[in-house]
Amino acid sequence: MTVLSRVFPTLLLSLLLAGPTLAQPTDLTPERFSFEPDLSYDTSVPSPEEALGYKIGTQFTLHADALDYLRSLADASSRVNMGTYGTTYEGRTLPYLVVTSPQNQNRLAELKRNSRRLSAPATLSDTERTQLLRDQPVFVSYSYNIHGDEPASTEAALQVAYRLAAAQDDSTRALLRDAVVIMYPTVNPDGRDRYVYWARSMQRAQPATDPNDIVHDQPWPEGRTNHYWFDLNRDWVWGVHPEMRGLTSVYQEFMPQVHADYHEQGYNDHYFTMPGTTPRNPILPDRYVAWADTFGRANIEAFNQNRVAYFTREAFDFFYPSYGSSYPSILGGIGMLTEQAGIGAARAVENEDGYTLTFRQRVHDHYTTSLATLQAAVKNRRELLEYDLRAHAQETNTIETAAYVFPDDQGTGYLYDVIEMLRHHGITVEQTTEPVQIDAALHYRTGERADRRIEAGAYVVPTDQPRHLFVNTLLKRQVAFQDSVMYDMSTWSAPLAYNLEAYSTRQALNGATEPVEKAPTPPSGVTNLDAQYAYVVDWNQRHAPAALAKLWQAGYRVRGAHESFGTGDRSFSAGSLIVLLGRNPNHTDVATDMKRIASEAGVEIVGLNTGRMQDPPDLGSEDNPPLKPPEVGLLVGEPVSTYTSGQIWYLFDQEAEFPVTRIRASDLEQAGGSGGAYATGGDVSLDEYGVLILPGGDGLRSVFDSTQIEALRGWVRDGGTLVATEESARFLTADASGLTDVQAVQDTADSPIGPYTSYAARDDSAGLDYIPGAALSGRLDDTHPLTYGIGDDVYSLKYGSAALKPSPDLQTAGHYAKDADDLLVSGYASQKNLKKLAGNTFAGTVEMGDGRVVFLVDNTQYRMFWRGPSRMMQNAVMLVPALVE
Repeated sequence: MTVLSRVFPTLLLSLLLAGPTLAQPTDLTPERFSFEPDLSYDTSVPSPEEALGYKIGTQFTLHADALDYLRSLADASSRVNMGTYGTTYEGRTLPYLVVTSPQNQNRLAELKRNSRRLSAPATLSDTERTQLLRDQPVFVSYSYNIHGDEPASTEAALQVAYRLAAAQDDSTRALLRDAVVIMYPTVNPDGRDRYVYWARSMQRAQPATDPNDIVHDQPWPEGRTNHYWFDLNRDWVWGVHPEMRGLTSVYQEFMPQVHADYHEQGYNDHYFTMPGTTPRNPILPDRYVAWADTFGRANIEAFNQNRVAYFTREAFDFFYPSYGSSYPSILGGIGMLTEQAGIGAARAVENEDGYTLTFRQRVHDHYTTSLATLQAAVKNRRELLEYDLRAHAQETNTIETAAYVFPDDQGTGYLYDVIEMLRHHGITVEQTTEPVQIDAALHYRTGERADRRIEAGAYVVPTDQPRHLFVNTLLKRQVAFQDSVMYDMSTWSAPLAYNLEAYSTRQALNGATEPVEKAPTPPSGVTNLDAQYAYVVDWNQRHAPAALAKLWQAGYRVRGAHESFGTGDRSFSAGSLIVLLGRNPNHTDVATDMKRIASEAGVEIVGLNTGRMQDPPDLGSEDNPPLKPPEVGLLVGEPVSTYTSGQIWYLFDQEAEFPVTRIRASDLEQAGGSGGAYATGGDVSLDEYGVLILPGGDGLRSVFDSTQIEALRGWVRDGGTLVATEESARFLTADASGLTDVQAVQDTADSPIGPYTSYAARDDSAGLDYIPGAALSGRLDDTHPLTYGIGDDVYSLKYGSAALKPSPDLQTAGHYAKDADDLLVSGYASQKNLKKLAGNTFAGTVEMGDGRVVFLVDNTQYRMFWRGPSRMMQNAVMLVPALVE
């Protein structure tokens, strides 16, 4: 007898005895949360209710309907201008509004120039400075709904925009005279609509306040993320996605003094407003925290009047610089976060207090803080302009570094990506025109200082520039922190993330440089276009995987070099792609194809007239086996990580332009199904695929039971390539699933939480034992196909402390530095964890019959900004099936 069969009769009897009880209808628009109905509004300007056909907060607004309303608002009011900054992957328009007085609208271009001039104080005369401080409006911007399933802020943005566009009171006119408001009403419309369509489809006529109702439990991948399942609120700096590249381009035009980023959190929480907790970026001006407190107090004054529950200072650090709350701060403004209770609350939910939280309240609370922030900014207009000036002045640069120096990698790595990113954010980059000598240069790879000679063509980022806060925050090897318990990650240093050869110096460069006016691009084209024997693509090139995908798509037979070779005049790295003309007789216009592929992929292709190499092996060597395009499956859905799944999908779909099939984990775990020779028990047969990628995620035992593990083992033995990353790599070890004999490194040290650790100290103690995203020094076996195209060193981004024990059966491709004292490059990791990890494996392969298992313990493409190790994932799919025997 099951537990349910014993309990259900008793439960049913109790419900019958209790008799019918009907809940009171939920009021979705409590009068307490009205939007200033006593104000007088211009009747020629449509309200959200008039345009949408429902009261704000009673329904979720589709992005297209919000967009239509914003257009109508701009058409009806001389206070409002609407612009766009691109489209999403799914084709949705990304809008922004500029709201200010008609007089300011008429001189908006001048005001924008003036705001940018504040961020270049060295160019201002005393007279110009005085005039700007006297006359310039304060620029205040807001980003709403960057997480799609936090929908209240877009609705609030509509109501705020209407309030500012239509209200006829003197206080509103004064606000718009002294401020220019920039609003990004829906930063993530793809995620928003994913959530809104689902939430609408699950609605009841009577709002479901019971937290157990399905409307409060959205399905994987949920609406938080964008199309590729990325968290856009981690992408402000890196600009991987069009949503953030476009928004930050507009941001650069306005350079606001104040920015507020709007969010929601769990519905049992209370409203969070500034200031936050530690750690804080120590590079920011000293006055930043005081200003954050000023705006937080303005918000809570409004909340006190309306008896709204809130908290401050207990959560949310702003250490990581690529949030919407921290990006403005490293550009000299006051960046802030607000967090309303509400994720999963739908239109109404009963929280743990027994209080019914309505969508209307969530909208109203964000509406309230939007206006309170604006009012506080206008009240402190001059002081905020002065803060802007000082933040960009060189005297506030507290970092001793004079310049960051990057030798040109000729497009083989990710240096050009970094230069493009820096220039996008208005950073001055220079290039040396002659060799330079740098005294006591800090080498990022070793952490040692020594005199260095840097060849001409190196890229230099001086700190003697207005945006020194941004430069030092992004490029410093290690930023100091006060607290090891972090909301996000403990390092983000761009030279480490992109695996660059980098130096910093305390002295200005003594050598000629010239400004970089345009971001460089890797060389591309075809050398010896009319080759008679073969074409070769060096695998060391930044975009070589995309070239391989295009060769496969064009139907070419491609071979891969197992080791380096050379003609005498030119050498080619291991992994290089070889297209033998004699093995591709059906292609009649190869030269045209090579020219197109070189251009589209952004690579150099070299034509050769002979297969005999001066530095063997020859092109026809058996050591250069065929690379056949695999059918690739990517496991998605519960229980794997949405983020890691999306990053891998993006890496292949956007970067390599190589298709992978996303397979629901539930299709593997369902009972029944016809399957095939290696069916794991569901509707998907593994024999349709040559490669299966398992992203990180806890709970894989729910997908692969012992029977399915045997099916998986059989599939690998018959030639399959199984690629596992993060928690999935740990799952494939001997003491987890038992699929392989690989041993995970066990934690034998004492727990930091002892038997007498105080209750209050437990979280801090646990935080000391956790590695919160630190850069570790990784050593690579550059003869292993998994590492081709990277080199012999990489910075591996570490969360947690998992690793594999090296063994003869595990072909280690990457291991952590063997000396614990050399292991931590940047961020936080306890000495205990460093000793545990030192010398152990984070990347490797195990042969199993005719197939292989690939272990990638750390995320190799984290958020697509930690790019250095990402080639390992591409190699695992595109090279390893042929080159690892």
